[in-house]
Amino acid sequence: MHDRSRKQVADCQENFNYEQDINYTLKMCQWVLKTIGMWPLIYNRTSKLEKLVSIGLLITCFSCLLFFLIPFLYYMFSENNGKVKVKLIASVIFCLACTMKYCFLVLQGAGFKRCILHIERDWRTVNNPNHRNIMLRHVNISKNLNILCAAFLYTAGLSYHAIIPLLSKGKAKANSTGKSLAYPVYDPFFDTKSSPTYEIIFCIQFVTGLIRYSITLGAFSLAVLCVTHICGQIQIQISRLENVIRNKKDKHSDRNAFAIIVRDHAEILRFSKNVEETLGQICLTQIVESTLVICCLLYNTLTEWQNRNMIAVSTYSIYLISFTFNIFIFCYTGEILSEQCSQIGPASYGIEWYNLLPKKAYNLVLLNVVSLYPPKLMGGKIIELSLNTFGAVLKTSVVYFNLLRTLADW
Repeated sequence: MHDRSRKQVADCQENFNYEQDINYTLKMCQWVLKTIGMWPLIYNRTSKLEKLVSIGLLITCFSCLLFFLIPFLYYMFSENNGKVKVKLIASVIFCLACTMKYCFLVLQGAGFKRCILHIERDWRTVNNPNHRNIMLRHVNISKNLNILCAAFLYTAGLSYHAIIPLLSKGKAKANSTGKSLAYPVYDPFFDTKSSPTYEIIFCIQFVTGLIRYSITLGAFSLAVLCVTHICGQIQIQISRLENVIRNKKDKHSDRNAFAIIVRDHAEILRFSKNVEETLGQICLTQIVESTLVICCLLYNTLTEWQNRNMIAVSTYSIYLISFTFNIFIFCYTGEILSEQCSQIGPASYGIEWYNLLPKKAYNLVLLNVVSLYPPKLMGGKIIELSLNTFGAVLKTSVVYFNLLRTLADW
């Protein structure tokens, strides 16, 4: 039934700039996801060589994450100094959350593939220049958010994994070797002060950091891409509704316009449902991770401020801004998704529906009713992502921060 309705009202024309537009839309996601071997899992048009390289990257990334995580957990349980544990616990939580998100990305590859195919189909069938400009405007919003997220993540990561250890090495005059690592958790297993062990572990920690930031940015870019695409499609439906009155003299055009609006609105709701199911576990992991990591970063920033280590304070501050920005955008995308999908109802009421024939005006009732129950972006079907959730995350982080200060001093 669904396929027959699509054939009856499908547009005959196609977007001649389809390939250029879809490449522009997916370029940011493609760059990030290729580095962690995820792109061939969610995109059909990849060669066998790319799939083989993807398998190798998946194995390499998981190996690096486990090589980092297992010694870290052993070090945390064997360390007796509570302040050292508190200082390093944020890294453990971040690495564990990134490993979980990486697993969810792999397991939800089929769901992301359906999302990408839906986006491609929308770009292929858009033939109105104004509608294409609306979609391009939302793609630019997605790209700008990705650039901001990448700038915060990789700047903080470069500082923490490279600059701080190298400066610590230069200041360690009393030490005969003067070699320092971002995470001194391999001492029970290796002689990290000798060469080339130090250089190998330093490089592995740096690469593992890049993998974790790429996983975080990859999940972020997919979520923003899907939600901004939905927002663009909703704006297109509102634009079509406004054009109904202008073309009311053409009976056939009027009937076909209503059919296209109802069909595409149903497609948007199906796409939103698919996005919610695909991103659910990742969003829940992001909420829990951000709550705990922001708490630990607040404590580390305060500790380094008391120690007058301004480089560490700057690094932790950038980390804090990055994690706050990430969870804000996740919650804001959920808020925008619900808000945009609910706008179709007021938009259908705001047009001059009273100038339509009563029989045709009844077609707007369905849009009004459906808009009363907009789709929501849920974290594991437990927590709704909204600005209220963002406020709750910050409040909970501050509460945990005060508790952590009390326990660490005790």
